[in-house]
Amino acid sequence: MQLAFCYPAVLLALVAPAAIGSGATADPSEVAAVIRKFKEKDPGLAKVFADAQGYAVFPTVGKGGMVVGAARGKGYVYRRGRLIGRSTLTQVTIGLQLGGQAYSEVVFFKDAAALDNFKRGKLKLDAQASAIALTARASADLAYRDGVAIVTMAKGGLMYEASVGGQKFSFKAIGKTS
Repeated sequence: MQLAFCYPAVLLALVAPAAIGSGATADPSEVAAVIRKFKEKDPGLAKVFADAQGYAVFPTVGKGGMVVGAARGKGYVYRRGRLIGRSTLTQVTIGLQLGGQAYSEVVFFKDAAALDNFKRGKLKLDAQASAIALTARASADLAYRDGVAIVTMAKGGLMYEASVGGQKFSFKAIGKTS
């Protein structure tokens, strides 16, 4: 009978992110607004954006779960401030969790090797990677792991969570990406 209990959890994990609105394709104007909000909240992030080899911006990531959770968001990838592609973020978690939330996420790439790994689909963030919640001093606490750093900003919702999982990203080039 344990299997019967899992069906509602799996259904919620699959449906909740779509219900939050993460299925829609992000628009470049949304990306610009998210970057502005990140810089307003922490002016030190302006230097992080300028110094990074590149970054991926996910304006809205929808997350939901009940024992098993999932998150999904679509965004754009930039190299030195120039748009080079689109990306989809997918996350699966397991553990104590209940609810749903929406947030924005920026993945910074310190160097060309980290950005190239992302573009080749080799970047998978595991339970050891952690995102920094956007605060007035997030840039001061930002630490790169294997050339990657993540900053998130809550948009809404409520989720109780003590879970483990990982994020996986897809990349599709737009035009020439040299």
